[in-house]
Amino acid sequence: MHRRNFIKASSLAGLTLTSVLAASCNTTPLPAEKEDDNKSEDANPADNFELNEVTIATLQEKMKSGEYTSRSITDMYLKRIKAIDKNGPKLNAVIELNPDALQIADKLDHERKAGKLRGPMHGIPVLIKDNINTGDKMMTTAGALALKGNHAHEDAFIIKQLRAAGAVILGKTNLSEWANFRSSRSTSGWSSRGGQTKMPYVLDRNPSGSSSGTGAGVAANLCTVGIGTETDGSIVSPSSISGLVGIKPTVGLLSRSGIIPISKTQDTAGPMARTVADAATLLSVLTGFDANDPATADSKPAQDYTTYLDINGLKGKRLGIEKSFLKGANEDVVDLLKKTIDVLKAQGATVVEVDLLEKLKEAGKAEFTVLLYEFKDGLNKYLAGSTNKIKSIKDVIDFNKANLDTAMPYFKQETLELALTKGDLNSKEYLDALRISLGTTRKVIDTIMKDNNLNAICGTTNGLACCIDLANGDYDTGFSFSSPAAMAGYPHITVPMGAVHNLPIGFSFFGKAYSEGELIKLAYAFEQATKRRQKPEFIKNLLG
Repeated sequence: MHRRNFIKASSLAGLTLTSVLAASCNTTPLPAEKEDDNKSEDANPADNFELNEVTIATLQEKMKSGEYTSRSITDMYLKRIKAIDKNGPKLNAVIELNPDALQIADKLDHERKAGKLRGPMHGIPVLIKDNINTGDKMMTTAGALALKGNHAHEDAFIIKQLRAAGAVILGKTNLSEWANFRSSRSTSGWSSRGGQTKMPYVLDRNPSGSSSGTGAGVAANLCTVGIGTETDGSIVSPSSISGLVGIKPTVGLLSRSGIIPISKTQDTAGPMARTVADAATLLSVLTGFDANDPATADSKPAQDYTTYLDINGLKGKRLGIEKSFLKGANEDVVDLLKKTIDVLKAQGATVVEVDLLEKLKEAGKAEFTVLLYEFKDGLNKYLAGSTNKIKSIKDVIDFNKANLDTAMPYFKQETLELALTKGDLNSKEYLDALRISLGTTRKVIDTIMKDNNLNAICGTTNGLACCIDLANGDYDTGFSFSSPAAMAGYPHITVPMGAVHNLPIGFSFFGKAYSEGELIKLAYAFEQATKRRQKPEFIKNLLG
């Protein structure tokens, strides 16, 4: 989850801490680094990587022609990870490599030679977040030392779908520990197992979370596409920060079985990619009914989401823009939003201002209560069935206390401890909070969309990347638009809309349940009209 959504004490649209905290980054070196580790020749390498910004379609064309094989592509990415992630800028996005990646690629190449093609993901290398089970040699730990050594019995449902589609699982990515549900002053992108992930555009900036490693890895061309998870902001926020397209699907479109949980009401996995087309391609292979996740019973997936890639997808559409963002905390971001609105109008859309966030103040307060209850319930169930000696949330808390220096060197675990105090899911406090968080949010969104005849609600995805600050944790930078769709369980897509001081920022489209196809149509038309994504240059800091 994107922890900054919970440091706004007053409301979803309240004042932020930007005015309190300095905009300049802490110059103290990150742990295990020397001060000269990021000299200019390392921080700004001559980046001529052969697969930079390559798309799924291009890779398929080159494998068909014989120019590339899945093995050669996989090998290039593995070398890229060694050069950029473990050396050079040292992004630290990948927490573990799949030792079987090349063998998987070989098998898929043999299938191709034999005339068996599984689809558009055949032979394509993918990075996945380390809270998603893989029944292989890799661990599943949510970045927590407490779960080090946890090997899943079997793949998560979406990983079974991914393998069946012919993807190569390249490795697992670092994340904000426990998907950023551990402490009120945590640092996104840091985990006790994986350390701190860096933002690839400006290295002393935070990559956001909790899908930090997936965001940084896809942005830095360490893989073709990646998978993140979101409870509130954890796909769309790191995607926005790293100049990516991120799709948070409707809750239930993708199965959650085999994913370390926070919330049965809000959790979902989703694709993170450099283009809308690639995100739609990946989304298409991950859907499906899973008897182990009742939420998928009402799922309404499209067979192929790439059929919604319409360059004229904005024409004749009505879009609601969150009006509070038109006079936000950063005038450069506001200016970028206003220019984006001009693009939407030029592409044939009608834009109307809406006041959504103001109506969701109480729902935002109730959300945290819902998550505390559901986290305790879901995590206890997951751990009870794991192969690890840690069998409950209490075991996690006790482990961390017994290993303070390594498990909690910067921030503590008050969120875990608060969750432990909660009752079961029949508790009145939980049911009352759920009625407000889920019920009120859906009603407000549905009413605004109906009254204004909207195809989607839009706005700035989140603020510019804050600085990595292991002493104080994350701070807000003025915008956050993940919570409405997250609380409602509705789909949300972010697309790059530009950058300020080399810091990317995204533009959001969200709508009612199972409207992914419509949102992809809007997002694709906007992407093609703007083409704002730029590859990162690994700048050391904004001072040059």
